[in-house]
Amino acid sequence: MNELPEIEIVLNPKTSEAVDIIGFQWAGDNIGKRSKIGGSPNWIQNPEWPKCTCNKKMTFYGQLDSIGDECNIADCGMIYVFLCFDCFETKSIIQSH
Repeated sequence: MNELPEIEIVLNPKTSEAVDIIGFQWAGDNIGKRSKIGGSPNWIQNPEWPKCTCNKKMTFYGQLDSIGDECNIADCGMIYVFLCFDCFETKSIIQSH
């Protein structure tokens, strides 16, 4: 599969503890709202498209954004997740500002 359709991930905290860790004091307005499944990666740095051990270009599955000052991924970074639909191997990459 070349590309999944883009699906936005919206945070829906289930506890007061979860509500308390969402949000940033100094980050830009879009930080914490970039999580999604499918589409194309919103690279922070240069693209780093991985290949599977079967040597095929992996499919971008989704990205997970930092969610707050207490759960910050390497300076407001993101985790990018890739999947091979042939052998079901996954790889993830972290990029930050």
